[in-house]
Amino acid sequence: MERTAVGMPLDLDWVRAVRINRSAVERRADTLPKRRTVKKEWQLGWLLRAVTLMDLTTLQGDDTADRVRRLCAKALRPIRDDLLEALGFAERPVRVTAVCVYHAFVETAVRALEGSGVRVAAVSTGFPAGLSPLAQRIAEIEASVAAGATEIDIVISRPLVLAGDWTGLYDEVRAFRAAAGEAHLKTILATGELGTLRDVYRASLVCMMAGADFIKTSTGKEPVNATLPVGLVMVRAIRAYRERTGQMVGLKPAGGIRKAKEALDWMAMMKEELGDEYLRPERFRFGASSLLTDIERQLEFHVTGRYSAAHRHALG
Repeated sequence: MERTAVGMPLDLDWVRAVRINRSAVERRADTLPKRRTVKKEWQLGWLLRAVTLMDLTTLQGDDTADRVRRLCAKALRPIRDDLLEALGFAERPVRVTAVCVYHAFVETAVRALEGSGVRVAAVSTGFPAGLSPLAQRIAEIEASVAAGATEIDIVISRPLVLAGDWTGLYDEVRAFRAAAGEAHLKTILATGELGTLRDVYRASLVCMMAGADFIKTSTGKEPVNATLPVGLVMVRAIRAYRERTGQMVGLKPAGGIRKAKEALDWMAMMKEELGDEYLRPERFRFGASSLLTDIERQLEFHVTGRYSAAHRHALG
């Protein structure tokens, strides 16, 4: 999976000129769940595609090597074989794109996924607060890459956004970009802590200018995580950046997306706003854990006509 985002010099005039009509954004976002964008007969294909767009994630304080190995096993076989056979997908590999873990478990995940093509992503830079010393955050990125991570999910310093220090944010993300080398860099904005949709857009622009391959909504640890209005603002920033530079930056919503129907809403937004080419792992990801459980339950209902208990599908 090649990197395509290279960034550009910081354009403060562009950043400062941003204006957001919140009411218009909320009206547009409100239409997405109400429209029959994905017809019933196509939903199975979209749900299976959603699985292939996942960064299967465990970021708990009680994570263990055994839990990470179980997560990696699920990443390789996210949907039960009997369901895939009943759906006519037995001969097609269905796997998630990546497994996302803390740095301490990168080597464990790399070993468990060796040769599979499933990527290993590490959360870095003092996740989730991002307030540790800059040198320490850079060293953490370098250590994760050295351990085998091919994707790095960093958290930005939210105080820089809240203070309007766009030069500081740009310089910080550029330093992270350099430390990540050829690894994909996903910049987590923690949108629930940025205050306004205008600042979400401006932070998105600055991170893309600094060379981010993805912009990501949330750490999953904030009181408010991925919402469609925030996602729409970030998608519009991605589109404007592509039109200005020709560079294609991806989006990763994370936190709070637990139901299959919610995943379909996000995928519909990507298709309508950016086109089919953004419904690919190099352009769109779900930061997911419980989402996979619900998708597998929906697939089982389609095959059997009934839902099993959710704990049967839990990652454990």
